[in-house]
Amino acid sequence: MPNFSSSDVTIHFQTFGDSSKPALVFSNSLGTKLSMWQNQIDHFQKDHFVICYDTRGHGLSSTPQGPYSIDQLGQDVVNLLDHLKIQKADFCGISMGGLTGQWLAIYRPERFNHVVVCNTAAKIGQEQTWLDRAKLVREQGLKPIAETAALRWFTEPFIQSQATIVSSLSNDLAASSAEGYANCCEALAKADLRDQLSQIAVPVLIIAGQKDPVTTVMDGQYMRDRIANAQLVEIDASHISNIEKPQDFNQALVRFLV
Repeated sequence: MPNFSSSDVTIHFQTFGDSSKPALVFSNSLGTKLSMWQNQIDHFQKDHFVICYDTRGHGLSSTPQGPYSIDQLGQDVVNLLDHLKIQKADFCGISMGGLTGQWLAIYRPERFNHVVVCNTAAKIGQEQTWLDRAKLVREQGLKPIAETAALRWFTEPFIQSQATIVSSLSNDLAASSAEGYANCCEALAKADLRDQLSQIAVPVLIIAGQKDPVTTVMDGQYMRDRIANAQLVEIDASHISNIEKPQDFNQALVRFLV
């Protein structure tokens, strides 16, 4: 299982496809791991060198002492590209990973040809809400969060028709590192990139879920209106749109990455 270590963290990652093809990095959402991208791995590894990793505090990556910051989450991606000796890549992140993508587009634009930010916002939620969640998770673990996650992640029809997928993701969340999750909640509490969006010059695609209660279509429109030449695609899905509507999601990426 490939890992690399830099300064304070060990990042677990996996690569798929031919390393001579264009590199495409996928970044997971809060409380998930790199396996959430399986539909995209299957679809894109023929024409891309696909790189998936577990955000610090998640999956098989280590959980250094927190709180974490969006700067750390972004720098971890740059360090991963350095480790793989990749000068420029495409990037796709969802939710927390989408916030990471915005940071990369603002502060490390020279490393990316395209950036895709999905089901995300320049500021996700309210600071106190995230701090309260971090406190709850440290006190009670992730089971209470996992029991209600599906309602935030997916539409009711998907929950009913794809019970195996939903329960697998919920179980993964329940078994995750509570400290890693809480540390990332603290990163999300502080992360606010609204004033920096106008600096972005990298081509950006924003994917929004029409039924997403967490990061809404309005959040997507806000980013689109402030990022030069950004494109916005709406998908008939909730918060984890790449799993709920993989074909629509993949088609949006294909059109943008050509």
